[in-house]
Amino acid sequence: MSVMQSGTQMIKLKSGTKGLVRLFYLDEHRTCIRWRPSRKSEKAKIVIDSIYKVTEGRQSEIFHRHTEGNFDPSCCFTIYHGNHMESLDLITSNPEEARTWITGLKYLMAGISDEDSLAKRQRTHDHWVKQTFEEADKNGDGLLNIEEIHQLMHKLNVNLPRRKVRQMFQEADTDENQGTLTFEEFSVFYKMMSLRRDLYLLLLSYSDKKDHLTVEEFAQFLKMEQKMNNVTTEYCLDIIRKFEVSEENKEQNVLGIEGFTSFMRSSACDIFNPLHSEVHQDMDQPLCNYYIASSHNTYLTGDQLLSQSKVEMYARVLQDGCRCIEVDCWDGPDGEPVVHHGYTFTSKILFRDVVEAINKNAFVKNEFPVILSIENHCSIQQQKKIAQYLKEIFSDKLDLSSIITGDSKQLPSPQSLKGKILVKGKKLPYNLGADAEEGEVSDEDSADEIEDDCKLKLCYSNGTTEHQMESFIRKKLESLIKESQIRDKEDPDSFTVRALLKATHEGLNVNLKQNRDTKESGKKSHSRSLMGNFGKHKKAVKSRSKSHSTSDDEESQQNSSGKETGQLYRLGRRRKTMKLCRALSDLVVYTNSVAAQDIVDDGTMGNVLSFSETRAHQVVQQKSEQFILYNQKQLTRIYPSAYRIDSSNFNPIPYWNAGCQLVALNYQSDGRMMQVNQAKFRINGNCGYVLKPQQMCKGTFNPYSGDPLPPNPKKQLILKVISGQQLPKPPDSVLGDRGEIIDPFVEVEIIGLPVDCCKDQTRVVDDNGFNPVWEETLTFTIHMPEIALVRFLVWDHDPIGRDFVGQRTVAFSSLVPGYRHVYLEGLTEASIFVNITINEIYGKNRQLIGLKGLFNKNPKHNSAENNGHYVRKRSIGDRILRRTASAPAKGRKKSKMGFQEATEIKDGTSEPTDMKEKEGVIRRTARSLQARPASMPVDKFLLMGLSSPECETIKDTKRKENTSGKMLPK
Repeated sequence: MSVMQSGTQMIKLKSGTKGLVRLFYLDEHRTCIRWRPSRKSEKAKIVIDSIYKVTEGRQSEIFHRHTEGNFDPSCCFTIYHGNHMESLDLITSNPEEARTWITGLKYLMAGISDEDSLAKRQRTHDHWVKQTFEEADKNGDGLLNIEEIHQLMHKLNVNLPRRKVRQMFQEADTDENQGTLTFEEFSVFYKMMSLRRDLYLLLLSYSDKKDHLTVEEFAQFLKMEQKMNNVTTEYCLDIIRKFEVSEENKEQNVLGIEGFTSFMRSSACDIFNPLHSEVHQDMDQPLCNYYIASSHNTYLTGDQLLSQSKVEMYARVLQDGCRCIEVDCWDGPDGEPVVHHGYTFTSKILFRDVVEAINKNAFVKNEFPVILSIENHCSIQQQKKIAQYLKEIFSDKLDLSSIITGDSKQLPSPQSLKGKILVKGKKLPYNLGADAEEGEVSDEDSADEIEDDCKLKLCYSNGTTEHQMESFIRKKLESLIKESQIRDKEDPDSFTVRALLKATHEGLNVNLKQNRDTKESGKKSHSRSLMGNFGKHKKAVKSRSKSHSTSDDEESQQNSSGKETGQLYRLGRRRKTMKLCRALSDLVVYTNSVAAQDIVDDGTMGNVLSFSETRAHQVVQQKSEQFILYNQKQLTRIYPSAYRIDSSNFNPIPYWNAGCQLVALNYQSDGRMMQVNQAKFRINGNCGYVLKPQQMCKGTFNPYSGDPLPPNPKKQLILKVISGQQLPKPPDSVLGDRGEIIDPFVEVEIIGLPVDCCKDQTRVVDDNGFNPVWEETLTFTIHMPEIALVRFLVWDHDPIGRDFVGQRTVAFSSLVPGYRHVYLEGLTEASIFVNITINEIYGKNRQLIGLKGLFNKNPKHNSAENNGHYVRKRSIGDRILRRTASAPAKGRKKSKMGFQEATEIKDGTSEPTDMKEKEGVIRRTARSLQARPASMPVDKFLLMGLSSPECETIKDTKRKENTSGKMLPK
């Protein structure tokens, strides 16, 4: 460690450039690697927590590109870090230095993963205080003068009178060098500044006005406020030993304000139930009874058109808890199949490398089964190679012969499949002879809604430059946006990709520039040209939608060397087929990929029906109850529209509400939808499997009803938002730390069934991001708490709008009652302090809907959280009254919205820019269930018998409020 902290000169390799000599060193807290010189200054670092793995030798893509370099492999190593698995490729001057760094980094990574939550919180807090001191020390002399302290106060959003700051400064300045603070003195100053009035008053209320709590008083607090059972004297003494700072208090077995504050800010008082950090649900039910964390085009690091494909992405998503991953297989050179996104400019990686990475990382974090979704575009010869690699590398992980389900018509459980890999793909027809080595299977489920002539088909010529390619793509996207606007006007009720296309068009400019230097720089004589037409996607009219076939992952085309010729025909046209080899077919057991028209209800199990979000949207909206019933026996996979070439994510909630298990998202894209996905699967130890509510596993209900489960008790969430701590300036603040002190407010959103979806917010606190106090109570009623999520958002308000500060999303069932801290994700110290009460409600108890806030200031909408809406016909009242998203004021009621208005079309890092709040919940009358004929395709059954749009508009019936519902404490 001392060698690493002293620093080592190494060569840093970058793509397209020569290596750069830099001094790399481990910081004194052993929390990050830094290097100099660097134009990034303080930002030139990699946090140890963000490192996924360290590999020895010349294994990375960057090293492979530098084939001309005569580097000793024993001097080379690569650090993979961050959400997109960026690589830092380094070369030392001798093998000993490389071994020192590799061993040291692996030791640090292991230590961080093994430390308990208390040690981690203390470590991150100490590091944050030290970093804050160093950044405030402008001249680097290791001391802070009063002017530097004033500048730091502004950066930390503290608005204290200068007289008060000077007074605390003088109290902390105790050494001979008057007028400056050392780091130790600054730590004292920071503690004085951070004294929590809310926690001090809470302590006084249980300590009989003393400045400390006895063991008995502390036990009473834990029982009464934190709702803890079996609180023992030994437990309380253990907390005092861990958290109390004063040795005198430790000897007297009392907890002072500093120790009490440390305890309240520890993981023991986090809003998330610590028991949910481990697998705690029943894992012995059939696979179809679970939501399964699923990834779309797992290999991509960015957009769907130009980004890099990386083997390391499989390691990242698997270790993040994802259990269904996707591999797009295509014929490669030298008989070796490759993985990439077909008919795009994404880079290619070897299929064998992908399988080896999956094998190595599949069960590192948990042993529950991995579903390998194979998109097969290969010739028979290379299909055999795929089957060979799968069997050789996965070996016993593919052997399912010992799996016992107890019922031949029931899928096995995650518990019984531990350590197994399920291959999801096509299977040869059962009526084909057992001796047949190959056969034809349908290929509709691989086509998505982008037609053949919309794809980017690549050919090699000398006449097309990359600039022309760039210009062509932009032109086609612009024409596509115009066409989508026309279609929207023609059919306002249809699913639209207009907002999505706008975002794609904006993001494309950045992506093209970023990738220009990485695209086949060595093949100048064979530049790519575009033969596709991006502007010919036709929207199916309503009269044809009843028989519209479904599809699986996008842009699959038959390969010229091995697939049958022909094009995609839908709606009664000739079906597209492909050849499949027996060896690959036999690997598919419980996860047979099928198109909707291939399914007949013959009692067989193990089919996986795939829908694009566009098609799934129609089914969920029009036949949600039938869809819930179907998902009780079989698996359904929903994947993003092929038009999401920026890798944005759709809203998974409506599909989870219908019981869909495999809702595949782009894990490489941060933003609201991935935050919702992470919160969903964190509830069960982040193992990738979450048990569906019992109501979704047996029987059915209408998720769009105003009271979907009348007999069941509802939950009432009473949330008191008390205060905030160390809230930073917005991440996209133009002036950065020099910007104005923020005016924060908190917004709480409930996400779940449409009837439960609503939000409420506190008033604004002016000029205080360091310790704002709200002391406001928000109340919510939740009909299906098992699937509800609670989203906390902090905004900065000013006269012309609001800016996103931070968020935390938690499953309702993971909330812990009592006084709790909600730490904002990605921000070291930022939190909000709340009190949570959960009651049960029997009888009818509708949430109140009001017009509060209508006359308040309007926050601006250039927020950092992006959202979209369902497109639907609005009532006359909606057209007359367009409620603006108001700045919060005291007493403002929450807004209520159904998912018809709340589906996100474009995901990003910002909340809705034009959220329209509705006066009430959209309800649908219950539809009668009917049996499906055995020969009828699923999608046709789900969509048959649709009434006209006029009949589909269902008016809300006015119901009398029943305010006499009984409330029982949880």
